[in-house]
Amino acid sequence: MAALNHIIIPAKDKNASAEFLAGILGIEAGRPWGHFRPVQTSNGVTLDFVDSKDVRTQHYAFRVSDQEFDDAFGRIQGAGLAYYADPQKNNRGEINRHWGGRGVYFEDPDGHLLELITKPYGELS
Repeated sequence: MAALNHIIIPAKDKNASAEFLAGILGIEAGRPWGHFRPVQTSNGVTLDFVDSKDVRTQHYAFRVSDQEFDDAFGRIQGAGLAYYADPQKNNRGEINRHWGGRGVYFEDPDGHLLELITKPYGELS
């Protein structure tokens, strides 16, 4: 069975972006490796940040536990970051409660739209 191993994320400053994401998630950014600064998620996928002059923003979603959501959301609020209930950023200062879970959208230093969800969309149980 195929499984996602890593994804390369362009950033204006790979170290700042890796530290930002790791800080919100409450984990440690990995040591630089070659041109990359990795952040590994609990399912083993590595987000490899790389310095780039051409940053095209993307969307990255992370499934977290309720406690991890509470902790990360507290860090988002504590940092004074703008956050939204929807990816179009219409509902600033709100979270969503899709499928009986909670979700929030916010931007990283490069404008990538990051999302935290406690339940995958479409999962009713």
